[in-house]
Amino acid sequence: MAPDIATPDTPAPGATVGVPEKPSIDGLEEKWVERWSAEDTYGFDRAAALTGPREQIWSIDTPPPTASGSLHVGHVFSYTHTDFVARYQRMRGKHVFYPMGWDDNGLPTERRVQNYYGVRCDPSLPYDPSFEPPATPDKNQLPISRRNFVELCMQLTEEDEAEFEKLWRRVGLSVDWSNVYRTISESSRATAQRMFLQNLARGEAYAQEAPTLWDVTFRTAVAQAELEDRERPGAYHRISFSGPDGPVFIETTRPELLPACVALVAHPDDERYRPLFGKTVRTPLFDVEVPVVAHRLAEPDKGSGIAMICTFGDLNDVTWWRELQLPTRAIVGWDGRILADPPPGVPAQPYDELAGKTVFSAQQRIVELLKESGDLDGEPKPITHPVKFFEKGERPLEIVTTRQWYIRNGGRDADLRDALVARGKEIQWVPEHMRHRYDNWVEGLNGDWLISRQRFFGVPFPVWYRLDDAGEPIHDEPILAPEASLPVDPSSDVPPGFDESQRGEPGGFIADPDVMDTWATSSLSPQVASGWDTDPELFAAVFPMDQRPQAHDIIRTWLFSTVVRAHFEHGTVPWTHATISGFVVDPDRKKMSKSKGNATTPIDVLERYGTDAVRWRAAGARPGADSPFDEAQMKVGRRLAMKILNVGKFVLGLGAENVDLASAADRITEPIDRGLLAALAKVVDEATAAMEAFNYTRALEVAETFFWSFCDDYVELVKSRAYRSDSGAESAQATLALALSVQLRLFAPVLPFVTEEVWSWWQSGSVHRALWPAATELPTGGDPAVVAVTAEALAGVRKAKSDAKVSMRADVETATVIAPEAQVAALEAARSDLTDAGRIADLSVLAGEGPLTVQVVLAPVPDA
Repeated sequence: MAPDIATPDTPAPGATVGVPEKPSIDGLEEKWVERWSAEDTYGFDRAAALTGPREQIWSIDTPPPTASGSLHVGHVFSYTHTDFVARYQRMRGKHVFYPMGWDDNGLPTERRVQNYYGVRCDPSLPYDPSFEPPATPDKNQLPISRRNFVELCMQLTEEDEAEFEKLWRRVGLSVDWSNVYRTISESSRATAQRMFLQNLARGEAYAQEAPTLWDVTFRTAVAQAELEDRERPGAYHRISFSGPDGPVFIETTRPELLPACVALVAHPDDERYRPLFGKTVRTPLFDVEVPVVAHRLAEPDKGSGIAMICTFGDLNDVTWWRELQLPTRAIVGWDGRILADPPPGVPAQPYDELAGKTVFSAQQRIVELLKESGDLDGEPKPITHPVKFFEKGERPLEIVTTRQWYIRNGGRDADLRDALVARGKEIQWVPEHMRHRYDNWVEGLNGDWLISRQRFFGVPFPVWYRLDDAGEPIHDEPILAPEASLPVDPSSDVPPGFDESQRGEPGGFIADPDVMDTWATSSLSPQVASGWDTDPELFAAVFPMDQRPQAHDIIRTWLFSTVVRAHFEHGTVPWTHATISGFVVDPDRKKMSKSKGNATTPIDVLERYGTDAVRWRAAGARPGADSPFDEAQMKVGRRLAMKILNVGKFVLGLGAENVDLASAADRITEPIDRGLLAALAKVVDEATAAMEAFNYTRALEVAETFFWSFCDDYVELVKSRAYRSDSGAESAQATLALALSVQLRLFAPVLPFVTEEVWSWWQSGSVHRALWPAATELPTGGDPAVVAVTAEALAGVRKAKSDAKVSMRADVETATVIAPEAQVAALEAARSDLTDAGRIADLSVLAGEGPLTVQVVLAPVPDA
């Protein structure tokens, strides 16, 4: 903890400030954010944590938000859910390790920089140390060197992160802001590169030239976890191949891939095509001889039942090509256009008519050619079908052959897959059913994790390659960076034994051109945040971490990849609990997203309703469940926050502020007071059990239900007695003091600002450093029915006054309460409080059948 600091307008830490004349929730955020920062209220006490038992630490693997643009209210909800847990664990007396990270690198950052500055990266350009971005961005983006581009990325993300931090502080996240990391910082790059080298040394990472899912817009490889299917219009084209005994018809949505065809395939049990297996047919237009083969993945009931295998049209093509050991005839380039030169064995005509075209234009032209040749049977049949896209892309993916880096993840190794499923069972999932998403993802993998990307702003692979005498790279003999030199940038750093003059020269070297996928670096967030390779003492104390909070849509990416890295490097799970939040959705139940244009800016909502109101609404979103966003609900949260302030002022004004809480229980003698605290003890137990189960929604519900009854019933019943100066007043004041203290602590994780404000009026220190309440703080033996039954009777008196359209302060001449026999004693125990609160001159309590009823005769109203 930092030393106590006081400002001219702020009492010294630990001092109380007294009850203000007019409490207000406006301005509380600015006041307390500054105080918490000055007093280091949420700092991680490293010395105490590292010398104490491990169970006294609660460590959180906080999601590092992508620092590109702005956050929306959905982010606020999910990060607030984590803060509920952090605050609760801190109040349980634990040392909470709660860092914050920023996920800087990746495509979103590059795209934002390109649009913001009007530039694009051209790695062939030299570095310009005096470069300044254009004053006015132009849609014709200015090409700049990679180093200049990376510098702009760093500059803009720093600005974004500063704004993000302001917002998170305003939201009240109890993060230790002295512990912040960036996924592109030197230490993060060193960690990612060191872990990669360890994976490589153990055979868990490897490079391979193979068919790769490719985004033609970003010109980068895409991993299986980043795919999404989108419904798109298409058409089936029925095309005739020349067979040994006549035409063979296939139906395809991609006729432009005819020059890439390497075989036809049918199911081995399909009687229609068994005579063709082992024989060949000839492709239309190109007259290339291709074999007819059998494979289990062919679908007899799809189209004509026989399909062409092209390299590559879809993932089935890749499987067929690999398992049947077919040749490669690639025709689609990295830019999504048909390559200039035909593959070997494919004639230049009519291929030249397709060269250089987009796949869309090539499809149009080849359909025209097929019609002209008579090889198209009928007109294309329009369909709508799922097409694979990169989740951030806008054009369908292609499959091209490239050299990429992979990490094994069980996609081709059943034993590893089983081990990773078993790791999932070691984690406590909240809610539990989310584990099935993890299991289904692992069991459905069909390839290893592709971790390389053809981008610029990311963690580079610490690898170079020797060049042979012809200037070609020798990929089988990579030069690895010494671990002591990390982090390195092979595009500007030189491998051991070489100098810069040998870069790109025959007999010299070249750098590996790729960077790591953003998931390959953010999957190390536990190691980066806790100092795996920089602070082994801290790492040993907080890892495996206690909690990974995140949304359910990235179980297959961030959660799974983090499990993979920890499994390989540490032989364990990275955390013991995975708390999964749902989405905040718009009124049409669609996920809020900046790209969809339906996201609500959080700062506007925070300013209109106050942070505590927004946090209250966030607490209503149960773990794992999607929650619709409705601003009207914030009004309810704001009303609660204001009520806490006002009731706190009122209760303290009744004398509770002068009560010594340490001895308060000894002064509570009245049955209704003991009954209230007995009810509160049950609330404490239920709220505690809910928080232990990460059910912050239930914990808030039980606390809030009790609070409104406390305000509307109990306070009204005892306020007259509290003003007196006898033992009954002392009992009421002690009860009010204990009840207020406990309730402020119950609300503190969700409503940090108003609870801290009221706490500061009469208690020293921060409510967020106070211990979570325990039922043992409260006196035993009370009967909660005393409060409930007396409140019901008072409600009957109030209703009578309301029906008579008189003030609640109107006098009652007589009141008769008829109640079941079991409730009579409770009413008698609180007789004086009921008569005072109802202003009843003569009260009769009678036993009777049926529910409690109240008969009231109002006192005559004196003449004006």
